[in-house]
Amino acid sequence: MSQAITPAAQAKFKKTLAAQPQAKVVQRAVMNTGINAASEDITVQTQLDRTFSLELPTGKVSNQKHSGRCWLFSTLNTLRHEVAVKYNLKDFEFSQNYLSFWDRFEKANAFYENIIATADQAADSRIVTWLLDSPNGDGGQWDNAAALIKKYGVVPKSVMPETQASENTTEFNQVLNLRLRKDAVKLRQLVAAGADVAAAKTEMLTVIYRMCAYAFGTPVEHFDFSYRDDANKYHRDTDLTPQSFAAKYLSRDLDDYVTVINSPDKPFNQLYTLPIEDNVVGGQHVTFLNVDLATFKALTIAQLQAGETIWFGNDVLQQMSRPDGLLDSRLFNYDALFATDLQLSKKERLQYRDAVVSHAMTLTGVDLVDGEPTKWKVENSWGEKVGADGYFVMSDQWFDDYVYHVVIKRDLLSPELQQVLQSKPTELAPWDSMA
Repeated sequence: MSQAITPAAQAKFKKTLAAQPQAKVVQRAVMNTGINAASEDITVQTQLDRTFSLELPTGKVSNQKHSGRCWLFSTLNTLRHEVAVKYNLKDFEFSQNYLSFWDRFEKANAFYENIIATADQAADSRIVTWLLDSPNGDGGQWDNAAALIKKYGVVPKSVMPETQASENTTEFNQVLNLRLRKDAVKLRQLVAAGADVAAAKTEMLTVIYRMCAYAFGTPVEHFDFSYRDDANKYHRDTDLTPQSFAAKYLSRDLDDYVTVINSPDKPFNQLYTLPIEDNVVGGQHVTFLNVDLATFKALTIAQLQAGETIWFGNDVLQQMSRPDGLLDSRLFNYDALFATDLQLSKKERLQYRDAVVSHAMTLTGVDLVDGEPTKWKVENSWGEKVGADGYFVMSDQWFDDYVYHVVIKRDLLSPELQQVLQSKPTELAPWDSMA
């Protein structure tokens, strides 16, 4: 039976608050400065110096501006680091905008396919509601980026630079999603009437292509690439296509990599998939290999030791100082501030919807003391004005608590884990925390 809050209970709550030691002082601090400022433990900074025993060479950070393309920036960052070393071109960048165009266009096609496939379900069913909540956003997974690169190649940023709409996606998202929801109405009506939807979908994609082209520009098909390297030597590469450029300048074979996750709410040493998050129909699937934390961390260190930077998915919104570029699980002591226990295990956070993979960044270094990591160097994609020239330092405890994905080269996996990759993956629900 439900129990209402009575006036007597209210009086008791107020009396208990008044008896709390330093209640007035804490109340003034929170009200005047905010929760984070009142709870920040500045001694944490002394333990997060920016010296690392293993630090891979990187250059100027990129800037995704006001967009959710961190997953794409991080992917291209890991690839550009090798271009920088191979071609002596420290601050080279691939065009994020080129792949942004194709991502939004391909996502529209995937959305239409999903709407058609679920047309027999009620509009307020959980799956259809999930599809309509965000028909086409600018977020994504590493596998989404790999699928785009395999199909469309890559180009230098100089031949398809950023636009206002690619850097600030709010307006485009609003208009594009309005169009897609309108198209969903028509597609569901056509399916209900037993009509052929193919011609209608083609016409819809024609409109989406136009909208993407207006926002991001028409994707380049042929181009020349000229540059001066860090020794000021001039180079010119002519008559390129995005595919030929990728074949020449990309060192990594994307098929050699897999997204390894640490998701303790699920059985370890199993393969999972999230097909509804695939952005390219018929392309690479979003796939996860779930392992325990010790294996997860050991693989990450091994890849850095092998000289490769790492794409990683995390919850950057937890325990983060943006101005200082700090990530530490003890940065803000909310427990002490509010005199209560606010701790959840990683498994509990995932199970009870406190955990989210909110961001992707690039691991570029680690500080190993007696073989054990104490802190990590992180390349972000928020420009040079945050952190130390755009770089963050992450405590090892924060890694344990809030890192969920790392993209690892397959040959670093044990034979047993490589065998798991051959198994049939378990399909996750679209609203799973790993999404």
